[in-house]
Parts: sequence; structure tokens; C-alpha cells
Amino acid sequence: MDKKYTAGIDLGATNIKAGLILRNKILARNVVPTADFPSQGGLINALCEQVNQLLKQTGISKNNLSGIGVGVPGPVDSLRGIAHYFPNIKGWHNVALKKILQKKIGLPVFIDNDANLMTLAEGRLGAAKGKNNVLGITLGTGVGGGILVNGCLYRGASLNAGEIGHIPINEEGPSCACGGKACLERYVGNRYILEKARQAFGQNITLEELSSLANKGNNRAVKIWRDIAGHLAVALSGVVNFFNPDTIVIGGGVAGAGRILIEAIRQGIKQRAMPTQARAVKIVKAGLGNDAGMLGAALLVKEEYGKKAKSI
Repeated sequence: MDKKYTAGIDLGATNIKAGLILRNKILARNVVPTADFPSQGGLINALCEQVNQLLKQTGISKNNLSGIGVGVPGPVDSLRGIAHYFPNIKGWHNVALKKILQKKIGLPVFIDNDANLMTLAEGRLGAAKGKNNVLGITLGTGVGGGILVNGCLYRGASLNAGEIGHIPINEEGPSCACGGKACLERYVGNRYILEKARQAFGQNITLEELSSLANKGNNRAVKIWRDIAGHLAVALSGVVNFFNPDTIVIGGGVAGAGRILIEAIRQGIKQRAMPTQARAVKIVKAGLGNDAGMLGAALLVKEEYGKKAKSI
């Protein structure tokens, strides 16, 4: 690519994170709350404004951008750039986001699911670098998943593979925003962990404080995280048996619980999954932290340009 820079945007249900990226390094970044933009139009304008702000901060011309990658928190048609819906952001239904953003910004735009892009980044640059068969799982307001098969993103027949957050872990259970019941997300999403934490510690506790208490040995906090890990191990054991990955990368805000969460997931998979598959898989914490989505979005631009170059 002649144009050196890319913009990577990670649109989450909690925050919009945007970065200007050169050679897999973030030169400048912005973070704004998603809730500040309750309408669809307002949120789209906010995505455009993040790009403009990054260019202003760095003094880089738009003409030096090769394109913009955007990770979105829900099912997406990555070929046509259509966001089908977002389980945790209201008002989105089959929005031609790629077309809209390209018209507003005047640059090539590439769109994919945010968990796919986190997994892509961790597989190329982070905790699963050099691994071939990888499951990435993002634990936040929603729970998403991405899959690398032989080092390449696997998207499935309708381009929406990897939605591990919507695997039912019981026959009956609470209703989920996706329309299903007993989905994993309804047990391990941020808001449901906070419900348990507030029952135990009061209304003012945060996830960060819950993690800190657990890491200091507080028994009630440790129990909450171990319960969360138990639910995750149920879903992940099925995935380990079916997919036989060499690495599972745990990312997102909930992964901040660190060693307690990861170790409990490891033990749960060891107990539940078939022995051969369980021995083959490593469970690791994401290495790129909150930057994974932005870096993955930038990698998407690079890889899509690479495909075009090969086809010429």
C-alpha cells in the first residue's frame, strides 16, 4: 500500500475506541462513551468524527490514510458491509454501514464483527501469535467470539460464525437480547456479573473493584469469579471438543479478573472436555488489552487490500 496509515475503530456497547495506526503501532487514540450517541445517525456521525479528531491530533492528511476498519458488536455481512443488528445497542437493523461511512468520509471502509477483529489481532500480534487454530472470546457488555482456522478468520456460511455468547448453556433459562434463552452472555456479561457483585457488596462496586477484591483473597469475590468461570467452562468445553483449538484467548473487560478467572476456566475445561482435546488447548489472557479491537480493525484494512492486490 502506498498510503501508510490506517484508522481502526472498535465500536462497543460501552465505548467507541479509535486509533490511528502505522505498522501495527497506535500513534493516537480517542475513547468516547457509546451512550453519548443514542440515535443511529448520531452514532454514525460520532464514528466519522473520531477519524477527523485523530487526523487533527496528528496533523496527518486524510490523503495519507489507506482506509478505515470498523469492528461492530453484533452480526455483520462483512462482504457487503451491512450491520444486521446489535444485541446491546438499540435501533440498528440491516444498516448499510460501510456504504454510509464511505460516503461521509470519502475513504475505503471495511467492517467486521468486533470479536473477529480482536481474534485477528491476537493471532497476528498478541497472545496467540504464530498459532493456527484459535478461539478468541471477548467478555464485556456482550460476549463475542472469533475463530482462526489455519491462521485465517473463519466466518461461516452467513459470515457470522463465532457467536459463542449465544450458545445456550441450559435447556431453560433467562431470556437474552438476541431472542434466545439461557445464552452464555446472560450469565457472564458485565451487567449480570455486576448484579451478583452488588448483591454481595452493595450498589457502588465496579468490576475493577470486584477483581481487586478477588485478587486480594476476598472469599465472596473469589466465589463470584469462580461461578463465572464455571459457566464459561461449560460453553468452552463444548467448543474445545468440537473445534479442537490449540489456543483460547480470553479478552475484554471481564478478563481483568486475571489469574483467578483464567485458572478456574482451565480447571473447568480439564474436568469437562475430552482428554485429548483438553490437553491440546492453552487458555491465555489477551495480550493486547483494550487495543486489540483497534489493531484488528487496522489489520482488516491491510488484509483486504492484500486480497485485492492478489486478484489483479
